[in-house]
Amino acid sequence: MGIEMKKVTLLATALAMVAGSAFAADMPVKAKKAPPVVAFDPWDVAFGGAIMSDYVFRGITQSNHKPSVSAYFEPRYNVTKDLQLYVGVAGESISFPNRAAAEIDIYGGIRPTFGAFAFDIGVWGYLYPGGTCYFGGTGIDNAGVDQGPGCAEKALLNTNVIKKDLSFFEVYGKGTYTVNDNWSFGFTEYYTPSYLNSGAWGNYASVVGKYIAPSTVFGPSGVGMYVSGEFGRQWLGTSDSFYGTVAFPNGIKYADYNTWNIGIGFTYKVATLDLRYSDTNLSKGDCNAFTSDFAARGNITASSGTDLTAINPSGVGSNWCGATGIAKLSFDLTAMSNLK
Repeated sequence: MGIEMKKVTLLATALAMVAGSAFAADMPVKAKKAPPVVAFDPWDVAFGGAIMSDYVFRGITQSNHKPSVSAYFEPRYNVTKDLQLYVGVAGESISFPNRAAAEIDIYGGIRPTFGAFAFDIGVWGYLYPGGTCYFGGTGIDNAGVDQGPGCAEKALLNTNVIKKDLSFFEVYGKGTYTVNDNWSFGFTEYYTPSYLNSGAWGNYASVVGKYIAPSTVFGPSGVGMYVSGEFGRQWLGTSDSFYGTVAFPNGIKYADYNTWNIGIGFTYKVATLDLRYSDTNLSKGDCNAFTSDFAARGNITASSGTDLTAINPSGVGSNWCGATGIAKLSFDLTAMSNLK
């Protein structure tokens, strides 16, 4: 009987184990919670501002070599991670011959990316509100065109002339090839049918390069550094008769010129300090004819032809196109990365 009882006990235990396993297999298993899916937000906004010792545009000061402030606001829409649409508005303080209050920029375009290649194609409008016409005399130019009583009322002391409205637009294309985390190279191309509303077409093209130092240069401080430079050429057409001379009453062919800049920058979070050298190969005489610089002065040796050129018969010379150093402190933010 003892042996039989042991057999029965063993059989009952085995049945219980099988039944327990089957019951456990039928019990629902608690699934692991899947990580939340991050929704793709196509909208973003970039904005920022800067203060600079000199506002230089394509090698030519826009602020009479005085300090300038700027700000911008740029909403963006990311169609995909490789295709962005954008519009923007920006403003800079300036010192123009027509006493315009400021430069207001309105722009928009598209930024497609293909691997290491990034492109930017769009339209840029430059507005200069608050301008005054300076012509003087009878207000009739050398081609016999009456510029109106508003232009005849005022004249610059150095005999330069300037229109009330200098607003214009450009179409542009830019491309950047990123070699690695440290090196990138690019190009720019801008075209306008009337540069500064002068009647002269303008075409600007340049090549750019940038080197970003490894993040270990300044250790864990968070400070970054880069070196960048640009070499460009500005081609210009013939102005309308407003800027004509006795020799060229229907307008002057502005001088084409080269411009270049090189600088070093330091970054910390959203701040950038950029220190840059800029220059052109424009003579003082041709610079004066192009800019109508209100601060330009006659050269005491003008009779020897120092600042006299075919398009600048007055002998007045401008330093707006010469070598200059620029210090710029800027702050750039995007809502997605900086405000969340």
